[in-house]
Amino acid sequence: MIEPWKILGEKVDYDCGYFKVLVRQSASPVTKVEHPFYILATHSWVNIVALTPERKVLFVNQYRHGTKEFSLEIPGGAVDQKDPKPLEAAKRELLEETGHEAAEWHLIGASHPNPAILDNTCFLYLALGARKVADLKLDEAEELEVLEFNLEEVGPMIRAGKIRHALVIAAFYYLDLFMKENPGKV
Repeated sequence: MIEPWKILGEKVDYDCGYFKVLVRQSASPVTKVEHPFYILATHSWVNIVALTPERKVLFVNQYRHGTKEFSLEIPGGAVDQKDPKPLEAAKRELLEETGHEAAEWHLIGASHPNPAILDNTCFLYLALGARKVADLKLDEAEELEVLEFNLEEVGPMIRAGKIRHALVIAAFYYLDLFMKENPGKV
């Protein structure tokens, strides 16, 4: 049976505010050889599959600097470190990015986006009965458009490569599991 590595020390190599690069010195439980590991320490995140009463899924389309492409995604964002309640963050992000509020909320899953280098969790919510109640309230560095698609269109969009964000694809996998466990709920 494998064992956890022994953490010998850790230091912040770089801090940009939104994330820190940590250098974690650890020793193998088998060989006892020490190795440095680089970790991005950052906020946990939320992603929301928001469905309108007509079973339309709310998406946001925005330019992503990492890929230098537009990315079709579901609403989401960071969990506030001052008030680390994922559900409250999900409600805030849905309202800010789409102008919608939802009548019913379900935590449908949680995942580690990349446990090799990230230390955070992405909480995945289902928001039912989403209705437009306000204008968008975007951050200075956010520019996006809100789009709606029928729920049945999402699988083919993933298969065709129109949706490529891994956390968004994970959210729809969790939605599928939720729907199988709760027939007639969605």
